[in-house]
Amino acid sequence: MRKLTEFEKHVIEQKGTERPFSGEYNQHDALGVYCCKKCDAPLYRSESKFNAHCGWPAFDDEISGAVKRNIDADGRRVEIVCNQCEGHLGHVFEGELLTPKNVRHCVNSVSMVFKPLEQGTNTTKLELATFGGGCFWCIEAVFSAIKGVSKVTPGYAGGEANDANYKAVCSGNTAHAEVVQIEFDLSIVSFESLLEVFWVSHDPTTLNRQGNDVGPQYRSVIFIHNEQQALIANSMIEDLTRIGAWPTPIVTQIVGYDGFFPAETYHNDYYELNGEQPYCQMVVKPKVDKVKALFADRLKGS
Repeated sequence: MRKLTEFEKHVIEQKGTERPFSGEYNQHDALGVYCCKKCDAPLYRSESKFNAHCGWPAFDDEISGAVKRNIDADGRRVEIVCNQCEGHLGHVFEGELLTPKNVRHCVNSVSMVFKPLEQGTNTTKLELATFGGGCFWCIEAVFSAIKGVSKVTPGYAGGEANDANYKAVCSGNTAHAEVVQIEFDLSIVSFESLLEVFWVSHDPTTLNRQGNDVGPQYRSVIFIHNEQQALIANSMIEDLTRIGAWPTPIVTQIVGYDGFFPAETYHNDYYELNGEQPYCQMVVKPKVDKVKALFADRLKGS
């Protein structure tokens, strides 16, 4: 998380508002991606930005799964926050007929940081995928090796914010699954390719279990960010079932994405930093080695 100034805290953490026409991105029209000032998650592409003449940056679409909507306490407006860190962005309005999409995300400039296209990565094609397939240490290590994946964040999905922590989730008494949220460049790697890695990196036929890791938090699950992901995931399950890829039925859940809670920071890059630990050697390493052997052409550096 980025260290915030006092004014940034006022807007992002205390739900304040910057003065109209004062923000650096109000009249900004460069090509690139607008990211969350607090956690750096991609929020908006430059092609979704338009001039609403309202005094704040306006967008008529967000990156899939990046923005969460909340009703204001007075029930009059819809607040928008970063779906990853819940930092305040602004408000969303519909029915103004300002663009064909008929939506206006009115965002505080101070809530964002801009990453120009000239930095070398085709950031205009960034997408999100969220998978659960056992311990998130395993799947984080697997997907971190795949070309086109720019970021893998371990965390929790499927439950509420109040018990989205490692101790509570490990009890098996919350609704969460241990997951990874994957930020990937669609021009380099497709969602279908990520799913192919997902299928071989865990056993999708064991209910609420991966090896000795037992409990609903270890369930096989795909959290869907858009209709296209749903079509691809369901079609692949039908094909795998038809050809009998496994001797027993696939039990992977296909669930609509409803939020993601990043895990405690000590889980980040766990295999890379703790590769010599027994669990990593006995459980994580074989999965990573299997994926590297099967998908050698898709690895970073290949």
